[in-house]
Amino acid sequence: MEKRRLGRSDLLVSQICLGTMTFGEQNTEAEGHEQMDFAAERGVNFLDMAELYPIPPKPDTQGRTEEYVGTWMKARKNRDRIIVASKVVGRTANEWFRGDRPSKLVRADIMDAIDKSLSRLQTDYIDLYQIHWPDRKIPFGSNPTRVTVPAEPLADETPIAETLAVFDDLVKAGKIRHFGLSNESSWGVMRYIAEADRGVGPRVVSLQNAYNLLNRTFEVNLAETCQREEVGLLAYSPLGQGYLTGKYDNGAMPEGSRKVLFDRLQRYEKPGGPEAAMAYNAMARRFGLTPAKFAQAFVNSRPFMTSNIIGATSMAQLEEALDALEVTWTDEMQEAVDDLHQKIGNPSF
Repeated sequence: MEKRRLGRSDLLVSQICLGTMTFGEQNTEAEGHEQMDFAAERGVNFLDMAELYPIPPKPDTQGRTEEYVGTWMKARKNRDRIIVASKVVGRTANEWFRGDRPSKLVRADIMDAIDKSLSRLQTDYIDLYQIHWPDRKIPFGSNPTRVTVPAEPLADETPIAETLAVFDDLVKAGKIRHFGLSNESSWGVMRYIAEADRGVGPRVVSLQNAYNLLNRTFEVNLAETCQREEVGLLAYSPLGQGYLTGKYDNGAMPEGSRKVLFDRLQRYEKPGGPEAAMAYNAMARRFGLTPAKFAQAFVNSRPFMTSNIIGATSMAQLEEALDALEVTWTDEMQEAVDDLHQKIGNPSF
């Protein structure tokens, strides 16, 4: 599997990253270990997780995903061969992360988060430590098609320079190697870079944002920002939370699906979203591919992509996602996708 440099860092990450947010909810520890074994055998050296996981977030399961990754690395004795990425939550009213209070991107909360993650992972350092979402009051994902920005920042908004200085201390302490962002806007990315360039803290090496056939908003401003500033894109949700597999076509509700279990797919159920997914799924079949392989191959083909974060609840799903690397993305496919995108835009930002 191809390895790519992550931003300006010394990290060479596999072009496929295994997302682990189902570990501890939909997948048992043994199933999570099986997935990681299989992915590693196929050349994946990059795992993504978060203190928030598994999904859906709950106080009684929070952190379990990191625990499962930690027990796997300890059992396989492969920590030196795995690039571990995790995340600290942004501003949240949920009190279970810090024990008895809401959380923000301030020193005490970030320090609490990293120490707990290191303990769960049974490691001394995290290769890529990311901010899961901003402290600022902006729509989740930070790069929607439409946005109403508050006229004034929150009175207690944590300055980016203050947050970045904490990550500088984490690097100096050897607790993290590199710093990344997630669900961030082009303004946010540039502000972090500006602060780093004036010596406040580490330079951001990656951005983890949603990117798929139903949501190509990254291309509007962030693609140029990240290319010119050498910030690697880590794309999440390449299958649009399952809508680009075809399993929800025509209103189907498969037993055991995330829609049935948790009803948390609203991001892909905005007006026109399900219909757009069906159109792309039909296009995939016309090209002789399963919808899932087609959608994954599209993401894999993007010239600005560093690593595509795949996720699965079954081994069959994982194998199909990895097999998508064998799909040759053609000019004809790209033209068909672009023609449809011109008509429907980004319905699932």
